[in-house]
Amino acid sequence: MQGLARIVRSCQETLKLAILQNSPVGDNAEMKRVFSRCGCVTSSPTMQQKGLENTTVAEVLMAKGEEKVGTWLWCRTDDTVYDAVKHMAQNNVGSLVVLRPGEQQLIAGVITERDYLRKVIAQDRSSKYTRVGEIMTDQNKLITVTSDTNILHAMELMTENNIRHVPVIDGKIVGMISIKDVVQAVVEQQSGEVKRLNEFIKGNYY
Repeated sequence: MQGLARIVRSCQETLKLAILQNSPVGDNAEMKRVFSRCGCVTSSPTMQQKGLENTTVAEVLMAKGEEKVGTWLWCRTDDTVYDAVKHMAQNNVGSLVVLRPGEQQLIAGVITERDYLRKVIAQDRSSKYTRVGEIMTDQNKLITVTSDTNILHAMELMTENNIRHVPVIDGKIVGMISIKDVVQAVVEQQSGEVKRLNEFIKGNYY
């Protein structure tokens, strides 16, 4: 996962180079205008098409179907680790938001597969007698983002801190994004840019 953000940034430059080398359009100034219209140039303030630099965490949550509060998966601090891990397995996820007892949307922390392995299995503890609150990553130690955080910044936070899951908090918890969600957003955006460039070169843009 280390260096993923740098790789994504270089994809746009590689894409532009490939188009320049293979395009029948000979004017470099004209091609720069093409890139700007298709979302490949990030420095242009008048860019009309959305690029990764203009994609927010909120849009990723909407793509996941988490635009409605409460659709993300969670447990409580007084749940057993056994129940929390079972909940993860049933839903094919690697982490759960941990909420405070009695407060449905106030985050207490996050529990991940890594917490379970390191703090229960590795220490020969019983998951049925260990509470989530005993092994979770506390709220004060969490790396978080807001719904209007740029997706590239979210990716940088994940790679720099070697984490795979980040809670989205706007005063209260509104969702969770993972490195998988970020990579999927990057792939979809890059595919869209390739399609728009090809359409322009073939004459579908006027």
